[in-house]
This record gives sequence, structure tokens and C-alpha cells, in this order.
Amino acid sequence: MTDPLPHPVPLRAGDLPVTRAGGRTVRRIAAGPDGAWQLTLLDLERPGTLPAAAGAERVLTVVDGELLVLGTGGREQALERHRPFRGPADEPVDVALPTGPVRALEVLAPREAVRAHVVVLELSPKRPHPVFADQLAVLLSGRAVLTAGGAAEQSTETAPGETTARTTEDVGVLDTVRGGEPDAPELTGRGFLAVVSLDPPAQD
Repeated sequence: MTDPLPHPVPLRAGDLPVTRAGGRTVRRIAAGPDGAWQLTLLDLERPGTLPAAAGAERVLTVVDGELLVLGTGGREQALERHRPFRGPADEPVDVALPTGPVRALEVLAPREAVRAHVVVLELSPKRPHPVFADQLAVLLSGRAVLTAGGAAEQSTETAPGETTARTTEDVGVLDTVRGGEPDAPELTGRGFLAVVSLDPPAQD
């Protein structure tokens, strides 16, 4: 991964660069070296087309709105909220919005270099969820607290008699946290979280 995000301070949704084209608003959250992979937030206001990305896989997750219908090659695929869908991005994809505007999280990744996975999970106020290296966590709803600097029961020794203080930061809806190791930042709270993992492709 490149280093597009402050660590461990969350990237605020309001600070994302915005572009508008073809009935959609695009907010870029992060990208790999030379734009190899991209994580974006799409506001789809009217039916249209998602552009092709040759050699890439697309993972789409509806995060707001009820239903998104994709069409390509004479086939249709309905996407419901919080259910990630993976498909090839080699051809343009028609977008239908039968129940109104939709907000979706999109990952585009070259299939020869990166394997992207998205999991949507429910946060707990008592069980911290770690965000590991090569992961990005986007808060979809609710409120969360980011804790960095080691697990709650640990402190990091920097010199004899000295420790690194653990820090906390509030995380709002659509804010993003970049993972790290060995001391993975942790999220607690109430709401739903999309965890994006960017792994090497499987070897045959």
C-alpha cells in the first residue's frame, strides 16, 4: 500500500477530494502506488454507467440506500445494503436505481497484483476490533472510538521507565482508519464498519 492516510488519525469524510461526472459524485478515500488500486465512495443520484477498468476487479458495497442493480453483457445483479459484490471491471457497467439514490463503497484493484476483500461487520462497545496492516476501515453508520498505541492491557516501552501513551480519537460516519502492525489500531463503538483488505493475489 502507499501512504495516503494519516496514521493513526482517521481520515475525515469531509476532507475527501470530490469529483462529479455522469450522475455520480466520487470521493476518493485512498489509492495505491500510481493509482494501481482505488478505494472510493460513490453517490449515485441517477441511472448511469460505471466506467471500465481493464484488468481490474471491482468490489461494490451499498452503504446507504436500498437497492442497486448492475447490468453488463445482458445480465443483471441486484446489490442489497451491506452485501459486498465482486465482479470484473473490464467492461462498463450499467447502473439502475429502482428505489432511489444509492451510496456505495467501490474498490478497484488489478487482479494480477491485488486481491481486494470487503467485509461489513457490527462494532461492539466492549470488544475492540483491530485494523491490521493493508486494511482500511470505513465507518458506515453509528459512532466509534479509535484507540492507538497498543492494546488496552499493554503499553509500549520506548526507554527504561518510559512508555508510549495510548491515544483515542472519535470516528464519525464515513471516516476511514488505516491499519498497522505490530500495534494495530482498534475501534470500539456502535454501528457498522466496512473493512477493506488488500492482499496479494492467490498463487496457482
